[in-house]
Amino acid sequence: MGEHSGEDDSATTGRAATVATPRPVNYITWTALALMTVSSVASLRPAPTMAVYGLACVFLYVLPAVLFLIPTSLVSAELASGWSGGVYRWVTEGISPNMGFAAAWHQFAMTIFYYPTLLSFVASTLAYVINPDLASNGVFTAVVIIVVYWSGVLLALRGGIGVIAKLASSGVLIGTLIPGALLVLLGIIYLLQGNPSAAPMTGGHLLPAWTGIASIVLIVSNFGAYSGMEMNAVHVNELKEPAKQFPRAMFVAVALVLVILILPPLAISWVVPSDQISLTAGVMQAVEVVFAHFGLQWLVPLIGLAIVIASLAGFMTWLSGPSRSLLLVAKDGGYLPPYLQKTNKVGVQQNILVVQGWVTTVLALLFALVPAVSNAYWIFMTITTSVYLLVYLWLFIAAYRLRKIAPDHPRGYRAPALPLLCAVGFLSSVAAIAISFVPPSQFGGGSPWVFVAIVGGGILLLGLIIPAALIAFRKPSWHLPVETEEEKA
Repeated sequence: MGEHSGEDDSATTGRAATVATPRPVNYITWTALALMTVSSVASLRPAPTMAVYGLACVFLYVLPAVLFLIPTSLVSAELASGWSGGVYRWVTEGISPNMGFAAAWHQFAMTIFYYPTLLSFVASTLAYVINPDLASNGVFTAVVIIVVYWSGVLLALRGGIGVIAKLASSGVLIGTLIPGALLVLLGIIYLLQGNPSAAPMTGGHLLPAWTGIASIVLIVSNFGAYSGMEMNAVHVNELKEPAKQFPRAMFVAVALVLVILILPPLAISWVVPSDQISLTAGVMQAVEVVFAHFGLQWLVPLIGLAIVIASLAGFMTWLSGPSRSLLLVAKDGGYLPPYLQKTNKVGVQQNILVVQGWVTTVLALLFALVPAVSNAYWIFMTITTSVYLLVYLWLFIAAYRLRKIAPDHPRGYRAPALPLLCAVGFLSSVAAIAISFVPPSQFGGGSPWVFVAIVGGGILLLGLIIPAALIAFRKPSWHLPVETEEEKA
């Protein structure tokens, strides 16, 4: 790839063009794509955790935004304005086809353990509304995970990206923006009533207290809070004017993500003292305390339902993006068996979703019925998050190389100081992966080397061995002709 120039870039892109599907009749708007991106990244779920830090939560979110979110967003905007197909296409063009598949796999692998986590949060929030005792009921949690996942698959199969875009847009509005705005509004009213802020709001408290390696882990771990900003670039072809509208969607999404992640924790910290914020009870406890101060407890169940809706919207967005990217790269290079390349009449990757559904079902049952698996679940999430961060290493390398090897390729948007953005984003991603090897408090008194071996082995298996095996053992028969790919169109 390194030797081709901007003049022959069209020949290079012809390889990925074989997977292009006919442009859909019903486009999605750039605002819908922006809200899909917001739903995949931001939520009120971490608000109580960050509220403990008071004013310092601004620093804890802004610094990772500068070092990771902004580089990712700007670089993704340039790549999407020049090359459709998402991360797999960008890495294919910038590095190699095999690395493009690896990037798509790394993005997809994160969802293996992400769905049970997200849907267990849905179950606990729903239990808070129905009967709080159900929150600790493993069977209830497993049933919710299984029912919601398969319901989401059925929705995706019937409606395609149009349904997902509508759900994401309404979910962000109903379950994130409105509840978040209410929290902030009540917090401001609380201060205007003359009540002192429970957390100090002076400049001296803008930086978190330094506690050595724990402080570094806290800051760098928030890089992961912004992962997923590039995910919906796979839907860029559903926009009427991709080159103009995708960058616009990304900029709006960045602004909304920062507002959602920063302002609600601040509002909670104004009303609820940090020693009274329950990290285990989660966002619903914080909502209840804030609303109770104003005699609005009756709204709490409604807020709970709204948060559930937002979580479901985020789930649908994640259900669509990574699996779609894996499908496209599999069709492009024949990286998956034909069974997994099958789509239904609206072009949805039905068999990938079904196979993933069986894995999610098994995990849900294990987490519900086997305590040891549930207790070790955070280790699996650490591994899959680190594997997902590998995507950004390949993304920044590809963006930098494409500026060198295809400088004249048409781009609707060019990121300013792209080499600097790529360097900062790459180093931030490396730092976030390195921090994943630091044993957290849940590991107790176990040997740190055991933890490093488990995490390192998991990253090696998911990040290298599995994609390398799929590449090594693929067969010519897996590369389907264009006619077969489009037979459902």
